[in-house]
Amino acid sequence: MSISEPVGTTDEQQPVITSVRRFTVLTVNTHKGFTALNRRFILPELREAVRSVSADVVFLQEVHGTHEHHPQRYSNWPAMPQYEFLADTLWPQFAYGRNAVYPAGDHGNALLSKFQIIRHDNLDVSISGHENRGILHCVMRLPGDGQEVHAICVHLGLRETHRTEQLKLLAQRLEELPSDAPVIVAGDFNDWRQRADALLKPCGLREVFAELHGKPARSFPARLPALRLDRIYVRNLKASHPQVLAARPWSHLSDHAPLSVEIEL
Repeated sequence: MSISEPVGTTDEQQPVITSVRRFTVLTVNTHKGFTALNRRFILPELREAVRSVSADVVFLQEVHGTHEHHPQRYSNWPAMPQYEFLADTLWPQFAYGRNAVYPAGDHGNALLSKFQIIRHDNLDVSISGHENRGILHCVMRLPGDGQEVHAICVHLGLRETHRTEQLKLLAQRLEELPSDAPVIVAGDFNDWRQRADALLKPCGLREVFAELHGKPARSFPARLPALRLDRIYVRNLKASHPQVLAARPWSHLSDHAPLSVEIEL
């Protein structure tokens, strides 16, 4: 977001917030702040890496809201929810969708934004009797002309039959939105068989890596990405410079490599 200073110094004059037409998006499965196989708690290092990208909007999967036992086990466990710790000072707006709840705590998806989040809700797409999953739907208002952008953070199930049902629920949500609304859908689709693109194409979604390179990005496992699990889709938006952040330090901060892209209205 850019701010232009007015000429002169009268008290009546205020900074003019210009319209935002371009911004950067990052998506990352944080693995609850632990390295692969849960060998080490590295959320503070992950926060520094996320901050270094200078993304305007960050889609997060597998973040803890609360946990009763971890603060006693790890001296560097934050005194606040993980998404607030990651947002600290850089992203004034954030939303959390609690998906999994258990005796010790909870975890889910989150969105960090430098832009105003005017509303959000968490769509439960869990399949009865199995793993808890959700789709966090946020509506951001960009500075200047007040353009609204829908940001949908996704973490789908491990079973293909579950993912298919969850993608149908996502498609239903997309059908409820105005056809000309700008939309970003990003996160961990667990779609190693690459079925999601065909299911979402009728909704007008375009996967940014597939559009440029012919296939979604390899993002898992982070140290030697082979599977194409993570995605960034857009509708009514332009996308450029998609990147897989697979080099150090990212390769040692989660089991998924983050993805980033520049978005233009």
